[in-house]
Amino acid sequence: MKNAFGFILALSVVLICACADGSMTGPTVTFPPPTVAALPTQTFSTPAIPTTSKTPIPIPSATWVAQGSGMVNVPILLYHHIGTSTANSQYYVSPAGFEEQMKLLKDWQYVTVSTEMLVRAILEGAPLPPRPIMITFDDGNLDNYTTAFPIMQKYGFTGVLYIVDNYMDTPNYMSAGQIWEMASTGWEVGSHSRNHVDLTLVDTQRQKYEIVDSRIRLTGELGLPILSFAHPYGVSNHSVIDYAEFSGYIAGMGLGFTNDQGRGNLFTLQRRGVKGAYDLKQFAALLSWQGDPKYLSTGTPAP
Repeated sequence: MKNAFGFILALSVVLICACADGSMTGPTVTFPPPTVAALPTQTFSTPAIPTTSKTPIPIPSATWVAQGSGMVNVPILLYHHIGTSTANSQYYVSPAGFEEQMKLLKDWQYVTVSTEMLVRAILEGAPLPPRPIMITFDDGNLDNYTTAFPIMQKYGFTGVLYIVDNYMDTPNYMSAGQIWEMASTGWEVGSHSRNHVDLTLVDTQRQKYEIVDSRIRLTGELGLPILSFAHPYGVSNHSVIDYAEFSGYIAGMGLGFTNDQGRGNLFTLQRRGVKGAYDLKQFAALLSWQGDPKYLSTGTPAP
């Protein structure tokens, strides 16, 4: 036991001396840095004016007129329901009244244009029909498919559907298949948020969820380009608009009292709400150009 203790004492002295003069060092142990899983990110690389839309841009005829860049005049109509309301809601336009309005647009030689065409005219300058118009529908109500769609097909018009992501495939709203069917004939599809909340009353994280995530899901579910965003209730603020731009939308839809669309309101384009009680003359007052008055009857007010 004494010999073993002496051996251990001697070895300790050697090691201490070696460490002191640097002639002998112990093994170096290197610990790898901790691995932190990166959070998934969503990066959008949509160009300012994408050309991937399934809707072909019509070839301008000799009668088309160059507009922009800058301010252009294009009425943008806003509808919700095409049907009869038991509560006399202003958001319901009767099928007869809607067809009368579409016929007037056709008689007065209006031509529907896409969001992409409008944005191109604003940013770069582009030829547009002499009487361009956009016809938009908010929420994704089922009667947009069952009633508005065939009437607009009859008169050669296409529109823009603004879909509330979490309403899709639920009762009284359109299914993904119905939306895709309309898109296959030239209709556009945009986002109207995930849950239709007033985005000016929620925090920025909820704004991101409603604006950014709705575009991700709609793109994945429908396999269609989602190019524009309609602000719920027509209201927005700086952070809402910032998220819309960040998401890759090329434009945003608001509400207004003019048909002037330009760079300054590219993400709050002015839409004119069509109320159920409007007769044909009141509807015509929303338009920028009047045609032959022989087509302008007294109109058929909604029930």
